[in-house]
Amino acid sequence: MDRTGPADRAEPPLLEVRALKKHFPIQRGVFRRTVGYVRAVDGVDFSLPAGQTLGLVGESGCGKTTTGRLILRAIEATAGQVLFRRAGGDVVDVTTLPKDEMTALRREMQIIFQDPFSSLNPRMTVSDIVAEPLVIHRMASGAALKDRVQELLEAVGLKAQHLNRYPYAFSGGQRQRIGIARALALRPKLIVADEPVSALDVSIQAQVLNLLEDLQEELGLTYLFIAHDLSVVEHISDRVAVMYLGKIVETGEARTLYDTPRHPYTEALLSAIPIADPDQRRERIVLSGDVPSPSDPPAGCSFHPRCRYAQPICSQEEPPLTPAADGRAAARARAAARVRAAACHFADELDLAGVTRAGAGVSGPAP
Repeated sequence: MDRTGPADRAEPPLLEVRALKKHFPIQRGVFRRTVGYVRAVDGVDFSLPAGQTLGLVGESGCGKTTTGRLILRAIEATAGQVLFRRAGGDVVDVTTLPKDEMTALRREMQIIFQDPFSSLNPRMTVSDIVAEPLVIHRMASGAALKDRVQELLEAVGLKAQHLNRYPYAFSGGQRQRIGIARALALRPKLIVADEPVSALDVSIQAQVLNLLEDLQEELGLTYLFIAHDLSVVEHISDRVAVMYLGKIVETGEARTLYDTPRHPYTEALLSAIPIADPDQRRERIVLSGDVPSPSDPPAGCSFHPRCRYAQPICSQEEPPLTPAADGRAAARARAAARVRAAACHFADELDLAGVTRAGAGVSGPAP
């Protein structure tokens, strides 16, 4: 679902993340001495062109939400850069921007929260909730403020009669629509959607996803879509980045990554997607053991203790996130935002099964 043309692809990305890290200190004892660190995000790199959607997927605890909050500077980064191209074309590093300048920048970067039941103030009416960012940034007042709030509610499928109601009077899907309206109030360029449909019924999920796509096309929005449901990510994303233990292990165009994964962890995640046809079956890959602790990650490849293709080198050397070696991927590598890459020593040797290859066999690296 690539919605950009050749001219758009030549433009600098709206968002570029370089070597982003967040290490939370582990403190013990009476004097709260630091005895270690939880490496929640440990060197993340990706870029996101304007008008596209990057799906960030992985198991719970892999660092997806922390990455989103670092990009918005809701929490401070330990290291790395978050480069954002502002409306005037200037590129700023969000991690080092003075706090007085962050207020203006937040007009261009907003978030949709995961839980629509806790992200809305129960003591405020819908009108006050949606109007709050406009009031704080002094972008509207009086009749203009009321008109803008009504316009936002209508844009997300709600009506003017809902203005004076409180959040308890709405269903989960309606509450999430209110959260989306609030995120759109300042006309942002980038929206971080932190699992925006995971708390909703499946039938409502489709409605909200379609709404997000319609708004993206109408307003030219750019999404960082964080989720653990790969079916949802496939539906809405142009590109997908797979995270494991604080690092991105594979990235590529959504359709290509789903059809031909290049990292064993991606293959395992894809094998868990249910098939609608009861006559078809896909081999379910059950990963052995538990996810290693981010405070004590294994040496070498962080996935090797659970990988069925692991070789001795996997426990000795950490594989870098490298582009694909095939000719087609090499041609795509000329556009940095479209490069396909995997952090696996045997990415070019493994024949991994994707979602459209239910009967495909898998083979390990040559001995």
